[in-house]
Amino acid sequence: MKYFVLACLCVVALGILSLFIGVSDVTPATLLDPATSAHAVEMLMVSRLPRTLALVLAGAALAVAGLIMQMLVRNRFVEPSTAGTVEFATLGLLVVMLLAPGLPVILKMLVAAAFAMAGTAVFLGILRRVPLRSEFIVPLIGLMLGGVIEAGTNFVAYRYDLLQSLNAYMIGDFSAILRGRYELLWISFGLTCVAYVAADRFTVAGLGQDFTTNLGLDYRKVMALGMVIVSLVTATVVVTCGVIPFLGLVVPNIVRLVIGDHLRRTLPWVALLGAALVIACDIVARLVIAPYEIPIGTIMGVIGSCLFLYFLLRRRGYGE
Repeated sequence: MKYFVLACLCVVALGILSLFIGVSDVTPATLLDPATSAHAVEMLMVSRLPRTLALVLAGAALAVAGLIMQMLVRNRFVEPSTAGTVEFATLGLLVVMLLAPGLPVILKMLVAAAFAMAGTAVFLGILRRVPLRSEFIVPLIGLMLGGVIEAGTNFVAYRYDLLQSLNAYMIGDFSAILRGRYELLWISFGLTCVAYVAADRFTVAGLGQDFTTNLGLDYRKVMALGMVIVSLVTATVVVTCGVIPFLGLVVPNIVRLVIGDHLRRTLPWVALLGAALVIACDIVARLVIAPYEIPIGTIMGVIGSCLFLYFLLRRRGYGE
């Protein structure tokens, strides 16, 4: 318990550091100085605090979504960006741009979630029909499926001159997060809480359909709940701040190495480490070429892909 409290304090420290990094002069000194406090407080409440909250909510929710997907698919190398879920959500956003560009953000999120759920179902359907002789086949199928959908989406977007608008969702970036433009992420927080309540069911479902049925649980309902959580979280994050790749793959594997596979015990740690990693990547993104910043999706893509390769090459570390 004390280690978890220390980890929470580390996340809080990263969050406080994030509040005071940026182009505008927002520091403890400017907040306390009567001459500059009004502007500093306004900047803090309108931009810095919403951005930090968005980082925490998105990081925690995506990491938990990746953990749930790994439990349901029974593969440690799967998450929304390696299962086609993200690409189907982006396809849903393109459909909205083409057919109903004036839809409110919440409806765009629901459409993207519906496409993400359909894409996850397609992915699971393909897995049932393919002999899985190696655990590496599963993420390979997901990457191939996602690549096909992404190529088709980009082609249609190019034909209708929407490629630039679509690319805004393809790269994770929190620079445009302001008060009034991040609140949708609280939905992902609620879904994370639902995942914790249903953690034992997901743990059982991860042991297989026959085992789940023998224990008296409805395997299909548990799978459907997991798909809904993963799809809604993915759509919410993509609509709000874009794609953050590999987060849901890297964080659960790191936590699993230390704590194990029991979902109820690992889920709080996964959420905490996901939030910490996203905040840290965002801080780096703002400092590397200050006063400009690198999209956080780029930073996370580099870190995540390197760790993904490490886990693949160190597969024996999982006890296989």
